[in-house]
Amino acid sequence: MSRLPYEKPTIIKHYTGLANKLGRGPSRRDLARIDGVSIDALIEQYGTPLFVFSEHTLRQKYRDTHRAFTLRYPKVQISWSYKTNYLDAVCQVFHDEGSWAEVVSEIEYGMARRLGVPGNRILFNGPYKPEESLRVAIKEGAHIHVDHYDELYLIERIAKELGTRIDVALRINMDTGILPRWDRFGFNLDNGEALDAIRRVHAGGHLGIEGLHTHIGTFMLDPAAYGRAAAKLAGLAKQVKETTGTPVKYLDFGGGFASRATLHAQYAPGTDASPPIDDYAEAITSALLAAGFPPSELPTLMLETGRAMVDEAGFMVSRVVGNKRLANGTRALVIDAGVNVLFTSFWYRHDVLPVHDRGGMMEETVVYGPLCMNIDVVRPSVLLPPLEPGDALVIRPVGAYNLTQSMQFIRLRPACVLIGENQQVDLIRAAEVLDDVKGPERLPARFQPKRAKKA
Repeated sequence: MSRLPYEKPTIIKHYTGLANKLGRGPSRRDLARIDGVSIDALIEQYGTPLFVFSEHTLRQKYRDTHRAFTLRYPKVQISWSYKTNYLDAVCQVFHDEGSWAEVVSEIEYGMARRLGVPGNRILFNGPYKPEESLRVAIKEGAHIHVDHYDELYLIERIAKELGTRIDVALRINMDTGILPRWDRFGFNLDNGEALDAIRRVHAGGHLGIEGLHTHIGTFMLDPAAYGRAAAKLAGLAKQVKETTGTPVKYLDFGGGFASRATLHAQYAPGTDASPPIDDYAEAITSALLAAGFPPSELPTLMLETGRAMVDEAGFMVSRVVGNKRLANGTRALVIDAGVNVLFTSFWYRHDVLPVHDRGGMMEETVVYGPLCMNIDVVRPSVLLPPLEPGDALVIRPVGAYNLTQSMQFIRLRPACVLIGENQQVDLIRAAEVLDDVKGPERLPARFQPKRAKKA
């Protein structure tokens, strides 16, 4: 007869009183299905940990964003931010919906071309574009966003060698009332550097200015800051026309729109605190329409949103592998997904939900990953019911940046599946195996293990 598991009794202090001003959230929640598909069935077929993406959510988020801006402004083009999520299937969903590609490296440029995105539908950003990749992008008609003077001089030299005029966009940084300022990238507007760069481009005679680009920050919770950026960038566009005689074709406001995730520093949950996409659209388009552009010279409004369109489409399915009590009596869970694949755990208070709530007393719990590192904390405190090894959890939202910033540190990276709009499930990235990590390595011959001699 086997013994039942025993846990030493603990006394847990309970607090009563008035609910906070935001009200009380639901005390017990679970999540057994994603888009109608059983999570148990996904685990049975693909195991854990497992990234799950909702095609319906991806498409709906794109359409919501496109609607919010096109209802308010006549010329809008969205470009999918590749650095937010590299998965071919995710990128292709957005391209199917009409998105261009926004890339920040030659690797990402190659990813977009591999999916069939033509050069003239690619925005090439970033502070470092190797010369060879610039030459390819220029040849294929990509839109180059110049980050600094040295890059400007390089493109000018290429134009001279080719005997042609190359149109570029300038990246601009500015004070929009947000701290810390994002002034690392581009030419500063407030100290006159941006206007100097415009004059330098015009004086050189080998480049033209087709666009201006700014990106004021990430996970921006103040839509009014975008309104200030739009007013300033529109004013600079008029100075381009005065200096060069040619109107700017597009104004690119980057991304940075907040998803509905909850940051660690936030008091209210992200579902309440994050502005709707319409608020960002209203701030930007109102400023552009008030800028006084002649109708024939109204610039196209470009966006490079990533996080706000993909974050909530991503889920991580994980299983409990261990239960423990910390020295202070706090309950702790060890799960099979760690911060090597859930990088946003450092930023977000992720929603952590049991697939099945079998009852029992809810208790504040620390959720650890499987890595042998003290920093591997998926959620420092969350209210959960009792869970045993093998029980499944869902962590959300995880669609943005976790795939692109994941690493094979201690654990290999898991499989990814996409749930289609008719509930079909497709494997869009296989779980890694050891050869995926060790394949590129070469062991010097002198280090080769000696084979045992035959008797």
